[in-house]
Amino acid sequence: MYTTFVNISYVLLFLNFILYVMRFYKNSKPYKIFTYYLFLIITVQVIAHICTEVYGDNLFLSHFYFVGQFIFLNFFYKSIYKLDWQKKMANSLLLGGLTVIGVQYLIDPAAFFKFNKLEIVVTSFLIVILAVIHLYNMLSEKKEFYYATIGIIFYLFSSTILFLVGNLMEMLGDKYHFFPWTINAFLVILYHLFILYEWKISFYKTAISSGIDATEPVS
Repeated sequence: MYTTFVNISYVLLFLNFILYVMRFYKNSKPYKIFTYYLFLIITVQVIAHICTEVYGDNLFLSHFYFVGQFIFLNFFYKSIYKLDWQKKMANSLLLGGLTVIGVQYLIDPAAFFKFNKLEIVVTSFLIVILAVIHLYNMLSEKKEFYYATIGIIFYLFSSTILFLVGNLMEMLGDKYHFFPWTINAFLVILYHLFILYEWKISFYKTAISSGIDATEPVS
């Protein structure tokens, strides 16, 4: 079941990246940053697979994933915000989050080779704050990346709780060892479905219209 969920999530990830990159040069700055974010995920996943096959370990790559996700989604929401104080808040959260993580690695360099729960909690929590602010803004503004934001909040909140209780599940025995990872793989599928639905609702018609315009003969 775990392998099936992971493979489905990979397919959705590559599909989303292909769809978003198709409109990369003709879209807004937030759109481009979000596409870069998808590229980051693909890059980490590919390298992780190679490391697993060659070295049998890819745990250290989780740090690049979580910190990279934090940076890109911070820039993403900052580029959407209209109010200066919200942009400054995004900068402060980015600096604060990276400082906390950096200090931890200075104190405990060995944490780089472990599954860093502090890193997960800090980065995920701060991203959720940014996403909730954008969700609030959309009550009176254009609904830009609405479904993607819902997906981000849902996935990061759920997966963070799952990672925190993961050790408790493992204490129950080998039978439950993969249970948290299986649930997380399913959550990743739901997350990418939100991203896919965002593209369909917000950008599909634009992509079709552009394709039609491109095929029209010049009069």
